[in-house]
Amino acid sequence: MKILVIGSGAREHAIVHSFAQESVASGAEAHELHAAPGNPGIGELATLHAISAVDGEAVAALAVELGADLVVIGPEAPLVAGVADAVRAAGIDCFGPSAEAAALEGSKAFAKDVMAAASVPTALAHVCTDIDQVADALDAFGAPYVVKDDGLAAGKGVVVTDDRQEALEHAQACFATPRPGAGDPVVVIEEYLDGPEVSLFCLSDGTSVVPLAPAQDFKRAFDGDAGPNTGGMGAYSPLPWAPAGLTEEVVTRVAQPTIDEMARRGTPFAGVLYVGLALTSRGTRVVEFNARFGDPETQVVLSRLVTPLSAVLRAAARGELADFPRLRWSDDAAVTVVVAANGYPAAVRSGDPITGVADAEAIEGVHVLHAGTALDDEDVLRSAGGRVLSVVARGEDLQEARRRVYAGVDKIVLPGSHHRTDIAEKAAREQR
Repeated sequence: MKILVIGSGAREHAIVHSFAQESVASGAEAHELHAAPGNPGIGELATLHAISAVDGEAVAALAVELGADLVVIGPEAPLVAGVADAVRAAGIDCFGPSAEAAALEGSKAFAKDVMAAASVPTALAHVCTDIDQVADALDAFGAPYVVKDDGLAAGKGVVVTDDRQEALEHAQACFATPRPGAGDPVVVIEEYLDGPEVSLFCLSDGTSVVPLAPAQDFKRAFDGDAGPNTGGMGAYSPLPWAPAGLTEEVVTRVAQPTIDEMARRGTPFAGVLYVGLALTSRGTRVVEFNARFGDPETQVVLSRLVTPLSAVLRAAARGELADFPRLRWSDDAAVTVVVAANGYPAAVRSGDPITGVADAEAIEGVHVLHAGTALDDEDVLRSAGGRVLSVVARGEDLQEARRRVYAGVDKIVLPGSHHRTDIAEKAAREQR
């Protein structure tokens, strides 16, 4: 197939890497891969095109020019901007929901409304339009306080804190952040959900649901879940501690009712419904919905998928998931660790040279995915974002995958960088 992937992060690199590996695994003819705008790592596997990911007209025109068989949209911003609508209007199969359906991520208040209509178990919430309402909601729920920006915030719009003043300040910052075309700012205050969190990606063609393997990510910047929230500092899969039947429960009680409700509203959701879950003392609860693959969970989930990713995404784009064969998975474990730039998740330093990627990939079971990277005029790889690289490793179990991934991280040289050293540590210890 000719496949065009939209985006420039480690998630998109993971998707392109999976497409490229299909021919290696099967010996079949390789896909013709394209990406826009991509990054240097993606550029080693695909032809890059310098267009804006949120320009639907430009993306659709490029897809037509290439004769693409499938367009895969990675990030949330192009989805909310309607890029998938533009591609479908051009007559090309596209994996990713419409702008209306992507509101499941674009507006937390909308997502809560859908969950209520579909009887999806989730946290109680107050939707607030001014700081006085926020203060009242914080007092109603008590600490820990959960404050969410209603709109897109690149994974950093949520604050969970015991400090009421910090919660108020985050809400005030959300109100002060302009959202072009999104109307008046809204803040969602939720009750705190205890228990471990799980990410489950559910593919849908607007009617049927096919779940992928669960994963767990690590949001806080530093070891021991200390420091501020980030877009994610690492992840692992599978989850040996997860309750039996968790995936089936989530499909039955969460994903399928949500897909049915979206269809009932006339806005069918065709793409990946990212279900963020908390396994609380009162049962499974939805923390959030996203309308795309999560980063960094995608890196580990796709590394374990044996079924060709291109085939299942095309089936979803064409409304053919009901007849798609059961997905096949490797028994291996996978762990990813994010190497972040100096200062992340606050003001980051860009332009530092990166070395050691090839040395890391020389380790058995390891591959390195680019996120915030760029080539300078002399083709030197440099940092160009907060989360710079995702080092991914597979192993027979979590202990082996951890040993390999951290051996890979040790080969990476990025001045001033930091990473967590405890990704999957507890799960690996318990798995022994």
